[in-house]
Amino acid sequence: MTAELNTENKTLNIQQQITFFNQSNDTLTSIVLNDWSNAFSTKNTPLAKRFSDEFYRDFHLAKEEERGSTKSVIILDANKLVLSWERPDRNPDLIEIKLGQHLLPNQKIVLQLIYLTKIPSDKFTKYGYKNNGIIHLKNWFLTPARYENHDFIRYSNTNLDDIANANSSFDIDLKIPKNFEAISDLKSSISINETFINYKLSGNNRTNFSLIIEPKSHFESYKNSAVEVLTDLRNNKLDNIQKAIIIDRIVNFTNDLIGKYPHEKIIVSQTDYERNPFYGLNQLPSFISPFSDEFLFEIKFLKTYLNEYLKTSLQLDPRKDNWIYDGLQVYAMMKYMDENHPNTKMMGSVSNIRLLKSYNIANIGFNNQYSYFYMLMARKNLDQALGDPKNTLIKFNEQIASKYRSGLSIRFLDDYLQNDAVPTSIKQFYNQNQIKQVSRADFETILKSNTDKDINWFFNTIINSRAIIDYKFSSVKKTKDSITFSLINKTETPIPIPVYGTKKGTIVFKQWLDIEECDSTFTFPRNGADKIILNLKNEVPEYNLRNNWKKLDGFFPNNRPVKFVFLKDLEDPYYNQVLYVPSIYYNLYDGITPGIRLHNKTILDKPFTFDINPSYSTKSNNLSGSASFVVNQNYRNSTLYNVKYSVSGSYFHYTQDASYFRLNPTVQLRIREPNFRDNRKQLILLRQVIVNREESAFTMNNAPSNYSIFDARYVNTKTEVTNHFNFSSDIQISGEFGKVNGEIEYRKLFENNRQINLRFYAGSFLYNKTESDFFSFASDRPTDYLFDYNYFGRSESTGFYSQQFIMAEGGFKSKMDTPYANRWITSLNASVSVWNWIEIYGDLGFIKNNNQNTKFLYDSGIRLNLVTDYFELYFPVYSNNGWEIAQNNYNEKVRFIVTFSPKTLINLFNRKWF
Repeated sequence: MTAELNTENKTLNIQQQITFFNQSNDTLTSIVLNDWSNAFSTKNTPLAKRFSDEFYRDFHLAKEEERGSTKSVIILDANKLVLSWERPDRNPDLIEIKLGQHLLPNQKIVLQLIYLTKIPSDKFTKYGYKNNGIIHLKNWFLTPARYENHDFIRYSNTNLDDIANANSSFDIDLKIPKNFEAISDLKSSISINETFINYKLSGNNRTNFSLIIEPKSHFESYKNSAVEVLTDLRNNKLDNIQKAIIIDRIVNFTNDLIGKYPHEKIIVSQTDYERNPFYGLNQLPSFISPFSDEFLFEIKFLKTYLNEYLKTSLQLDPRKDNWIYDGLQVYAMMKYMDENHPNTKMMGSVSNIRLLKSYNIANIGFNNQYSYFYMLMARKNLDQALGDPKNTLIKFNEQIASKYRSGLSIRFLDDYLQNDAVPTSIKQFYNQNQIKQVSRADFETILKSNTDKDINWFFNTIINSRAIIDYKFSSVKKTKDSITFSLINKTETPIPIPVYGTKKGTIVFKQWLDIEECDSTFTFPRNGADKIILNLKNEVPEYNLRNNWKKLDGFFPNNRPVKFVFLKDLEDPYYNQVLYVPSIYYNLYDGITPGIRLHNKTILDKPFTFDINPSYSTKSNNLSGSASFVVNQNYRNSTLYNVKYSVSGSYFHYTQDASYFRLNPTVQLRIREPNFRDNRKQLILLRQVIVNREESAFTMNNAPSNYSIFDARYVNTKTEVTNHFNFSSDIQISGEFGKVNGEIEYRKLFENNRQINLRFYAGSFLYNKTESDFFSFASDRPTDYLFDYNYFGRSESTGFYSQQFIMAEGGFKSKMDTPYANRWITSLNASVSVWNWIEIYGDLGFIKNNNQNTKFLYDSGIRLNLVTDYFELYFPVYSNNGWEIAQNNYNEKVRFIVTFSPKTLINLFNRKWF
């Protein structure tokens, strides 16, 4: 290949010759090339769809010159005859070449290609051109796809770094401007003329390689007897000798554990680390340093080196067999920590602070954090099978949870098999990979050949299913010299489990219980043990550790003492944790309301949670607050995946001289699609809302004081960057009224970056015996008799607090002369973007009251959509009230949406991951 870089246009002019050997037993009529640069070409590619699904807006809003593409492609055969080719409709980042003649087994064909590659901006994937002149190239040229099982693997670029290239040899002439340098892990030689530098790059038996072009190279070279390492990992506080010692230790450790790296050079770049950081470390602000500079560099280099080492040297299908890459990487990292930093804690030096000694998170070992990240998803019922293809995983699983569980699972198998069966198998698999194309089946065959134990359960259950593991003791009897016990397999997942005996925290015995033994009764020598524990070191990625131990002394064998913890903590299986957090709430009538929140919500979800928040209203000088009790039930193999049973209550003021108490028993059913990546969610909510209100002289006449309403609601929503659709319906029944309503929301972001928002609402009373408008439909400001909305001044009809807007019922922004409807209402709310977050809105609808004619309502104005649903401003212009912008006291007509709830704002982040 000859490639010439144009730094001004960010393009590569490429002339390429591919000599393709048909090493299969099939006769080929076409050849598929990976063209992953072209994934950046439009807003409709699989890559664009992935960005939209994960709420990444920058790609859709990007300028045309920031996008990548492959243009002007001409393909010739050895006789200079033009070959026809096409891009599949669903895979615009692939090229399928139609061969003029059949390519028989063991024959070869020579293809000549001429094309132009446009380099994308690095802001999308961190690969591409940076504004400082650096260009980090990845998957920038056309290359044959991997051939397997009688066909080419046709994977699209979805920003997963899992291109399935055929194993190849490369010879490249690269021409770049003289004021630039090229860094590559291929063999290289340089020649220089007056304006250009020519690099000759070559490499054999590879699926890919790294190429970085910089105005001035930031890479440093470290070489030992095994490999030359080129790295630009940032750590200005370490000198080259310190870095060299760390790099040498990691290179030698990896060679000893897995095998010698097959190439002369390897690149470990800051870009590659930032794409796959060590989560936890990368979230810490720079002024917090719980780890030494040496350790930070070491763990970052270890993770990135292992990733590049495995991706470059293993010739697996990187999408279908991704769990092997992830498993070997994390397993190696855990082994490295055991050997070099066995006493390091998850929180580093923070664990040494006396005030934090009682926190479980401060006492967790560094390697123990992997199981907590996996459990975070398992408890949410969002974990996925390790053997699932990488592109089917939700982001948190792909980046963190599944990756960590893969490593935990290989470590689990290692601990169970003993006798170095797993390390030996890894080396054999790695060596086999150097001489042929391999798959997960080869890894399984080698593992089984190195043990006499039956390990089918490992692949059938641990790898290829999302079955959870949960053992507990059923009975424990002890004497002075022995322990007799039996187990219950709560999930009926057939997995071996280790049992420990401990005395004052020291292990006095350990025994693995095989699958066929787990239903038996066991008797072990006691050896002075005062506690018997299943899975003490969390070798098995178990769902629940809280039922894994029994005390052998004392009357209550599982009596967990209560431990009060400030703010937040990890779940501690040996205590009943009660977390206490200062809280503050505000509304106009209670004023600033400080309180103390008592709850048991640790970082991992639990089957039962409570949340009690007593507080003091500074304005009314009395107690107020809220409480909730929730039972959470997950269904593992159903589209109905979660049911919550809850009872909540709250006591606050709803006006200046009166308080309310609300009791709300609820059943919530959550439904999801079989494809976990599908953003469609469904919800069924059944509840009884019981309200007791003190009477007030300041509120609506004839409004009832006490009432009870049954509410049934259905919600069906699907949201991504470019499209949002939501349908909800609701029926409310009480003794005084019955009503039903429905709502449809639609939002579309077009290719020209214009956005339109549409909402249709319709509601009607089934019967209405009330004398006031308290339960009526509202055109612009609902009375919120269910107390669902976070009004700062819910009873205000004038002034600043009355200007708070909540999109509900009619959804009008202007305050209408006829604000309520006691028969029926329909409305259509619309807005369209003008520039950035500035939009024009318009509302229209009809309302009907008893003994009155149907009334037509409309309004229009300007919407500042700063953060949708969280911070918005509405400026009315024209409505039924006339030209509002020209009327007096216009500032009182402006409406606002402001959300202070941290939980609500955190959802903006969570939706990208879950």
